Amino acid sequence: MTETTRCVRLAVVQHVMPVGDPEYSRRHLADVVKEHGDADLIVFPEMFIPGYDLAVVTARSADLAEHARTGPTARLVRDLSQRHNATIVVGFLERAEDGKLCNSLLIAAPDGDLATYRKSHLFPAELPVFEAGHQLPVIATPAGVLGPQICFEHAFPAIATTQALGGAEILVIPSAVGADHEHLIEVRTRARAQDNQIFAIAANSNSPGFCGHSMVVDPRGRVLAAAALDDVVLRATLDLSEIPAERGREPSLWMGRPNLYLFGHREDEA
Repeated sequence: MTETTRCVRLAVVQHVMPVGDPEYSRRHLADVVKEHGDADLIVFPEMFIPGYDLAVVTARSADLAEHARTGPTARLVRDLSQRHNATIVVGFLERAEDGKLCNSLLIAAPDGDLATYRKSHLFPAELPVFEAGHQLPVIATPAGVLGPQICFEHAFPAIATTQALGGAEILVIPSAVGADHEHLIEVRTRARAQDNQIFAIAANSNSPGFCGHSMVVDPRGRVLAAAALDDVVLRATLDLSEIPAERGREPSLWMGRPNLYLFGHREDEA
């Protein structure tokens, strides 16, 4: 993937989607990308395709799950990314090589590169349905170095710090946070950004049963853009040069003593 730019034009999609109609969702995804094709980075919520409903996913996995590189959603986002010169992040239901289901993200870049992230920290209700991923990657794209997470994973500060130390500039967090839990999105998104002095993007579902309230947060923890419960595409510009500037003011990320954070360990025992 190409050299990181310093200013990133961002679009965060929060639209109500039907459950179990992936063709409709893919058509809508294409329409949104065409309308906001001037953006460098376009982020959709968790399981945008085919919609987040564990009962439906379990009952209809045979026709809803897709392969990460050859499925219809992968082919679509790769084509749209190249055509509009935009990096696209979207949640989908993945059928792994061993046949197991994964709650995953596709990250498509304009040069044709296509990465997959599998949710590694599953919410308790997801444990019987999905196979957990085993990596916390950072993914270099023309729209910045991305640290992908999915929903519940924003509850684990160590994930964001691991990705930040690995070079991530933007945490992308597609989510399906439930109704009446807006506070979790605001508190955790702002905290993960400020803790690690990077940008954080919460792209949450506003379909029935979910709370919306997607937001974009800068390295100081300030909210650059925020939604309520309505259908909206949040737009913002991320100046990635703010990251080293903020770390210069307070170099906390580099001053951690991780050996002290393991229960029962002393630093001189490492």
